[in-house]
Amino acid sequence: RKYYRFSVGGLSDVAEVKGHRRTYIGAMPGKLVQCLKTSGTGNPLVLIDEIDKLGRGVSGDPASALLELLDPEQNSGFVDHYLDVPLDLSKVLFVCTANTLDTIPAPLLDRMEIIRISGYISSEKFAIAKTYLEPDAVEMTGMPKDSSEISDGAMHKLIDEYCRESGVRNLKNHIEKVYRKLALELVRQNVHKGSEVEKIVVEEEDLSKYVGPPAFTTERIWEQTPIGVIMGLAWTSMGGSTLYVEASVVEKGEGKGSITTTGSLGDVMKESALIAYACAKDCLLQMDPENDFFQTNRIHIHVPAGATPKDGPSAGCTMITALLSLALGRSAVPDLAMTGEVTLTGRILPVGGIKEKVIAARRSGVKTIILPKENLKDVAELAEEVKEGLDINYVETYQQVLDIAFPK
Repeated sequence: RKYYRFSVGGLSDVAEVKGHRRTYIGAMPGKLVQCLKTSGTGNPLVLIDEIDKLGRGVSGDPASALLELLDPEQNSGFVDHYLDVPLDLSKVLFVCTANTLDTIPAPLLDRMEIIRISGYISSEKFAIAKTYLEPDAVEMTGMPKDSSEISDGAMHKLIDEYCRESGVRNLKNHIEKVYRKLALELVRQNVHKGSEVEKIVVEEEDLSKYVGPPAFTTERIWEQTPIGVIMGLAWTSMGGSTLYVEASVVEKGEGKGSITTTGSLGDVMKESALIAYACAKDCLLQMDPENDFFQTNRIHIHVPAGATPKDGPSAGCTMITALLSLALGRSAVPDLAMTGEVTLTGRILPVGGIKEKVIAARRSGVKTIILPKENLKDVAELAEEVKEGLDINYVETYQQVLDIAFPK
């Protein structure tokens, strides 16, 4: 198919989509008529870019104009205001791109099939960098062939400690920054005047000289989590990350049983902490009816880092495990991380961002992961190299989590 692309980011005029009436001076047909004219075919592939950033101005609502365009039941008789005759767009393949679905009107979203594309994993980024980004940077900076390179170790460090975002734009910028500084070094060696070229290999320890200190340091605080601390898994805009849930007793005494939460937690996460507290009480009652730990201790739950806002229900099972670790006086098994929403009756519900969370666990050296059973389909889509060496356990109830975290 012939390819045509146009962006609708900030578009606020319906005439851009449906054309101007010919009575106006400077009238033009809409984008789709221009597309058919440029491509010279009736079935092109049309990419509508940034559809989540449509504007709305005094000239109408372009999102409503796109309804007819993207609806396969209606676009066989699409009428452009300039041509004023029906056009058959039913054979056109439309592909739209967006960063978020929240700003796309519901009726427009209803006419689309949604394909979610997750970010690149480290090995994919490494292959893209070596195959495309590094040769492009060499060419752009005018470096002599085979005069310099970034070692594999340095490239992995660049990906893991400097550029953790889901795409490769930031990685491209960092590689270009390295090569611009290498080009300057060669100029200072008078290579442009014909002097001998010494090959420069950028190693891991050289990166701080070229791109500064790492933006991301290790996320792992403890080799073995102490009593009351459990590692959870979180999804962020930079991919996945591990986070710790810490529980500590702050006051003892008869009737002091209560819970306090800190760590920039959102409303959903605060509710999740209350549910975890109720579930932990119930679990302890079943395990040891004589234990009155939760009735006689005021407990503080903290989720570092304190300045980072956090929300969502997926830390439910992590919070219960931290509370029970404190109540039982036992630390969880080493190299354990978990994620999953918990109901008041102890059922484990599925969560999102599984690919990013598993990659984050692998990066932090986790060996055992606990996931909701309903997320089995998400793990099945992961590459074998991501799952290699990980013991992934799928659970339906909290009792199963308890058996894995605190084996008898």
